[in-house]
Amino acid sequence: MLKFASKHRTPLLFAVITIISYGLLLPFTGFYWDDWPFAWIAKFLGPAEFNPAFAPFRPFLGPIFYFTTSLVPPVPLYWQIFALIIRFIIGLAAFWAFKQIFPKQQRIAFIATLLILVFPGYSQHWVALTHINQELIPFIFYLLSFGFTFKALREGEAVYTVIALLLQLCGIFPTEYFFGLEGLRFLFLFFFFDGNLIERFIKTLKIWWPYLLIWILNAAWLFYYYKFGPYNSYEVNATQSFTLLIFLKEALDALWKAGFYIWGQVLVLTFSTLPAPASLLSLGLSALSLTLLTPYLLRSAPVDETSEKVLPISFIVIGIIGILLGRLPSLAASLPLTLQSSFDRFMVSMMIGGSLFVIGLVELLVRNSCAKMIVFSILISLGIGQQFFNANIFRRDWEDQRNIYWQMTWRIPAMQPSTVLLTDQMPIDYETDLSFTAPINWMYAPDYTRSDLPYMLLYTEKRIGGGTLPSLEPNVQIFYPYRTVNFESTTSNAITIYMPRNGCLRVLDPARGDKQTYAKLDAVLTNAIPISDPSRIITATDSPAIPMFFSEPEHEWCYYFTKAELAQQQGDYEEVVFLGNEAISSGFKPQDQNEWLVFIDGYARVGDLKTAGELSTAALVEDERIRRGVCTVWKQIQAQGPVGGESQIIEILSLLNCNP
Repeated sequence: MLKFASKHRTPLLFAVITIISYGLLLPFTGFYWDDWPFAWIAKFLGPAEFNPAFAPFRPFLGPIFYFTTSLVPPVPLYWQIFALIIRFIIGLAAFWAFKQIFPKQQRIAFIATLLILVFPGYSQHWVALTHINQELIPFIFYLLSFGFTFKALREGEAVYTVIALLLQLCGIFPTEYFFGLEGLRFLFLFFFFDGNLIERFIKTLKIWWPYLLIWILNAAWLFYYYKFGPYNSYEVNATQSFTLLIFLKEALDALWKAGFYIWGQVLVLTFSTLPAPASLLSLGLSALSLTLLTPYLLRSAPVDETSEKVLPISFIVIGIIGILLGRLPSLAASLPLTLQSSFDRFMVSMMIGGSLFVIGLVELLVRNSCAKMIVFSILISLGIGQQFFNANIFRRDWEDQRNIYWQMTWRIPAMQPSTVLLTDQMPIDYETDLSFTAPINWMYAPDYTRSDLPYMLLYTEKRIGGGTLPSLEPNVQIFYPYRTVNFESTTSNAITIYMPRNGCLRVLDPARGDKQTYAKLDAVLTNAIPISDPSRIITATDSPAIPMFFSEPEHEWCYYFTKAELAQQQGDYEEVVFLGNEAISSGFKPQDQNEWLVFIDGYARVGDLKTAGELSTAALVEDERIRRGVCTVWKQIQAQGPVGGESQIIEILSLLNCNP
């Protein structure tokens, strides 16, 4: 018999591990990826809008989004708290299901639940609004469906079979992620029954056949969905024909990642970034968790191990097949299984297989019961550290979003409707151009009611040449259906922006020679400069845009730069000089030396050619590569600059080696 803690202490342990793994940085995380469009829909169009919004994509997801967004307001903190609750419910659902599947192996059910709770291959927990609805709630349905299948088997009550079938429908139809999971039910049943292979197969089929019918129905639906329906959720296409060799390669990759690598992934990530504080904290949290968790698990070890007949090979087989079945849907869509990226969301369907596989390995290789508990403690503790490491990535991303949105509003207080913002790429990992479009509309159109979408941000890198952005010629039509509302405009209503990874957000202006200044950047950006029209920026407004959910950051270099560029656009060079003096006296300076150009221009325009020349020389000392931009500014100053300084300007041009 097992000497487990009381019935109430086990859920308490799940809650504590959930909070430690996912909740320590919760106040500093927010919305990411598709969270923003979904939050915008909930805020401005209402929860009922998710039903038509998902009709062309995943129609069975709409009701889930409708229910949760009716329950939880579109506020990042609320959704992060809700994500903790859902994660805790996953733990309870998994524990209950595994106890039904392995009624005589409660220790295995307990350990499997803990491994699923911290499963380190899945890093997308903090993309809460998206993944709670898209994956985690259907996953809960599937776990409970497994549990009710075995409860019906043991108690002989048909009502439990009906519940299991209904839960299967709720788990498999909303998303294709869990299409392969149904094979696990067959394996659980097969290893549950006694007898030879044929007898076990027949017994399994007698129980499994109604679930098989639903699985076949779902397969038919997915075939239509992919081949003939309007499915277009991912912009990923197969680049090679599907062969046996490719399948084997992808299968081995999935087994390696979900069965082995992810359990020690935090060590690879932290050791490669030491002594970064996040790495030290992740390792420290793993060590602390190990110190506290090991005694608990040792006390939970079975008193008499012979009473619990564990067959490690069966768990290894179920684990291997479970991993491969979990990989099947994303592999069929030719999507990669890339860890530490948005693509590791596909790991959610491999959680069960990966956890049971590692349990089987430990049970096979480690004979001593205390040693087994220590190994499991290590794995769980490493999972806790990995999830904290992930949380810090999303914390930094949220901080980066804060800087981007505030810099955008400092530089662009308001915009004319039907404006499209063009850029090649933003220096951030978990947002796309469509993700940015939602908060931009939220900021610049806070009183929006149903109509055409006022604003859109497009990545030229991805959109140019496609149906959305056919070309970068003037007056080219732009049309994009943003779920249930449309954006319509032309390329003549564009503002081109640029934000380097180490620098500030800026508006690119063809009239100021930015095409020449940034000529060495990728053509997908520079080709958009000639159609950039900064006059679409409303420079004076009684209601400037204010980023939602973000407190204003301290006024450092990028504040002074964006405000100076705005003043330059207004022709207020005295303000440019004032901001430059403030920034310099405060000890601020740019990481990107091109950002001195606005101040060089400002000082020169007010007649302070000496300071402008000194800034130019100092900037070139820091980075010789900006000479093209410096010379472009000075040639414009020569053509339009202050009267009476012509000879001094010519001298400065000569000193700067600017060709005539």
